[in-house]
Order: sequence, then C-alpha cells, then structure tokens
Amino acid sequence: MNANELAEVFPVGDLLAEEIDARGWTQGDFAAILGRPAQFVSEILTGKKEITRESAAQIGAALGTSAELWLRNQDTYHLWRQSKDARAQDELDEVRRRATLSERVPVALLIKRGFLAAGSVAQQERDIAELYGVDELDQSSFLLAARRSSLEGSLTPIQLAWVRCVHKVALEKLPAQPYSTSGLRQLAVSLARDLARADAFAELPVRFAEVGVKLVFVESFPGSRLDGCTFLLDGVPVIGLSGRGQRMDKVLFTLMHEIAHILLDHLGQHDVIVDELDREMPVGNESEADQQAADWVMPDPLPDRIPARVGYDWVAGHATARGIHPILVVGRLQKCGKIGWKTSLVRGAPNVIEYLRRWP
Repeated sequence: MNANELAEVFPVGDLLAEEIDARGWTQGDFAAILGRPAQFVSEILTGKKEITRESAAQIGAALGTSAELWLRNQDTYHLWRQSKDARAQDELDEVRRRATLSERVPVALLIKRGFLAAGSVAQQERDIAELYGVDELDQSSFLLAARRSSLEGSLTPIQLAWVRCVHKVALEKLPAQPYSTSGLRQLAVSLARDLARADAFAELPVRFAEVGVKLVFVESFPGSRLDGCTFLLDGVPVIGLSGRGQRMDKVLFTLMHEIAHILLDHLGQHDVIVDELDREMPVGNESEADQQAADWVMPDPLPDRIPARVGYDWVAGHATARGIHPILVVGRLQKCGKIGWKTSLVRGAPNVIEYLRRWP
C-alpha cells in the first residue's frame, strides 16, 4: 500500500512516543539511553527535527527494531502529507507533463534554438501543438506527424522536431514568386558553376524564391543525422537544409538531391521527403535523386582512368575545365571510392555553414 492509498498516517514522533511509553520510559530516560540531550528526543517527538540515518540506527538499537523501520515510517508520513497538499500535487502534475513532453519533443534544444519559449508547461504544450500541427499532444498525434514522412519507418523524436522547425521557418517566409519548373531546372543546371565560391551560398534563398521555391536552413540537431528534406506547403515547394557535413560539396549535393525530388515528381501533396545521404545503398526514388544530383553537379563525367596517386594539380585541372570548385571533384572521387575519405586533398575545403546561417 502506498501513501496515496492510506486514509491517515501518523507522524513518526507519535509512533516513537508510543514505543517509549510502552516501555515505561520518560523522554529523559530515552535520551540517556541514546546518549543524546533531552531536547533532541523532544524535537523528534514534536516533529521539529527529522530522524537521520544515524539517529534511526540508535533508535533501532534502543528499541530492538531496524533503522529502516523509522526512516520508512518518517518517509511514509511525509509522502502522505504531500499527497494531501493540493499545491504540491499541482507541482508534481507539471513535472509529469514536462516529462511527457520531453519524451516526445527535445524541449531544451528547441528552447536553445529559439523555436520554443521558456515558459509555463501549459504554454509550452500549446506552442508545441502549433509547431507540430496537431490539435492535442497525444501519442497518436505525434505518430501521425512522424508518418507524414516518406523515410522508411517513423521518424525519431529529434528528426521529427527538425522537420517541424523547417516547416515553421517556411511558413514565416514571405511568399515566393509562382513556382516555375523550368526556372528551377535552369537553376539546378547552373548551380555547381555558380557556387564556385563559398560566399555565393549566402544568396541562395533569393535565387530560389525567384523560381517559386522556399529555401530554409535549420541547423542540424545533435543525433538527427538528417541532411535535408522537401515538401509542399500550400502548393509551394520547400527545401530544408541542415548543413550537416558543412563542406561545400556535401551541402551542395544535398541541395541538388532535394531539387531532384521536386523535378522528378517524387512529392505527393502531403508527403515530406526526409534524407540521410550517408546511407549505404539508396534505392528507388532516393537512387534516382542521387543520380540526377550527381549529373547536375558534374554533367561532364571524370575520366574512367584515374591516376594511382591523385594530386591537387590533376583535381584543379578537371575542376577548371568544368568551371567548378576543386572540392566537388574531390567529393565525386570519394563518393566513387577512387580516393579515401581522409585524403589530404580535403585540407582547406570550404565550409559553408557560416553563409547558411545568414539566410533570413
């Protein structure tokens, strides 16, 4: 039986007083037995002092009981009183609600990233429901939100949170121009050459808005392993990038991959395509999007015969001939397994994360 089920529980001091009286002792007698001042016993009996582990052991030795008995009786009484305290129960209810939220949503991270305000749990529940596009924060609503993705299986809580943050940022963006399939295709074809410098990434949202696409950056959430996503928002294509990998060629390939999903008609009206581009064996639409992205990044393939030792001059020569940054050539060679991932050719590779952070 727990404290909540007990009709009434008595203070441990009352129980101790009964034991002392049953033996015919006075408080002074019991204090002398314990080797403690009389005031010490008096304060325990009146509830002014709590029984500690040390005093519980002494009381147990004096009365022929266990120390645990007195500690347990004391805890049972305090828990019973707490169960009858409406304010304490309200505080515990908030703890339970915060725990439930944190199981489903990375609350602390969303607060840190500015997607959620640090307020009362009731306000956080309302804000999270709005962020996730659900009416109530029950388990079925979260599962529904997670299954809107075409990623195999349900998204993890951290992945779903990232996607919903992309959705929120996209909602807040000014309306783009009417979507143009031909405009997006022309942009995709020229993008690798146009982004030969890292700082050129800063202007991408404007260029995509001109062809009717909302381009969003939400920095990667720890442990999410997501590179990008794409979906339709009121008929407007949205591309979300996490910047995971940070290197120019990796971010560019993710962007091209998401464009490919749009132009290859992989998106249904209510689909959210979520991508982890470090998967080993892409299949179906993912494989098709990978191939299209690779063709846009480097329409002129590299020669079949690659030198046994690829040097920077060889890489730079092929990059110059194609009008692209050398790291795109290095990335292609790594992707094809022609050179290792730890090659010295990646030293000084441009990092574009600071330019993505400038996006509105």
